[in-house]
Amino acid sequence: MSIDRPSSAEVRYDRPSAARIHDYLLGGYHNFEVDRIAAQQFAKVLPHVVQGMRVNRAFLRRVVKFLVAQGIDQFLDLGSGIPTAGNVHEIAQQANPSARIVYVDNELVTVRHSEMILGDNSNATIIHADLRQLEVILNNPQTQRLLDLNKPAAVLFLSILQFVTDDEEAYRTVRSYRKVLTLGSYIAISHPTIQEGGMSPEQMAQGEKVYPIPVNIRSRVQIEEFFEGLERVKPGLVYAPLWHPEGPDDLLLDQPELASLHAGVGRKP
Repeated sequence: MSIDRPSSAEVRYDRPSAARIHDYLLGGYHNFEVDRIAAQQFAKVLPHVVQGMRVNRAFLRRVVKFLVAQGIDQFLDLGSGIPTAGNVHEIAQQANPSARIVYVDNELVTVRHSEMILGDNSNATIIHADLRQLEVILNNPQTQRLLDLNKPAAVLFLSILQFVTDDEEAYRTVRSYRKVLTLGSYIAISHPTIQEGGMSPEQMAQGEKVYPIPVNIRSRVQIEEFFEGLERVKPGLVYAPLWHPEGPDDLLLDQPELASLHAGVGRKP
């Protein structure tokens, strides 16, 4: 079965959207005044937030390039946000024009923006669903058209699992995807963290006051649990700037803890 899509009349433009806040902080233009105000408040409370988001986007670029080099040509990007410049389909299809990408997001306004962006790309699509709705996502006709999970694929949980605030539900969600993937598939995860010089509990509490969605910022030990049953790709779970850096000028490479973001990739053995 597929999830019912609300009509475009149900899309709200008078409230900040997490995806549009993220788009604005990355320098995008798919956002509105209400999003820009919220983003500026958020960045004021957490001065490293913009750098952290850009570090996450840089990790996305590096991990997609790595996965394509391993022969992966199909991607499921969960909680994708608005796929503006430098997102999965652009990076993967530049290296392999036949690469196929399914984006998933539960914000209708994000889906509507994304449909316009991806309209001319037959090998990339977005579906409206919650990342916890595994069967809905896998049974969606667009997913079935583009992805063959009998072959190795990559599932991306990039800076999204913090929005699944219940720990057991978050772990169960990642396990459910691992179970349906065939051998040789990959799961990539990035996740905000509160330890070792990253966000303090006080900063996190302040950020939650201006961010429109509840979050659970986990410790490194908690994030490590998401890789249960997977072989870690070297260097394992590290601060995002330290995962396969491209050069000495990489953002925050000299102070990776300021990104407040752990990242890693696991392969299903």
